[in-house]
Amino acid sequence: MDVQMRVLLRLFQWFRRPPSRQHLWIIGATVAVAVVIALVEWGFGWPDALTVDRGPRVIRQ
Repeated sequence: MDVQMRVLLRLFQWFRRPPSRQHLWIIGATVAVAVVIALVEWGFGWPDALTVDRGPRVIRQ
């Protein structure tokens, strides 16, 4: 089954049985958190402490 058919079937299922109010709140909160994270990253940059790549090792004596 191709992707367009899956999307259409999902939309038809959603129209027949719409999601509950709680489910819509969960989806909305998830999207809002993702947008806030994207705006923080865009505005201030991503903190070095949260990057996957490790920086150079500093040898302290």
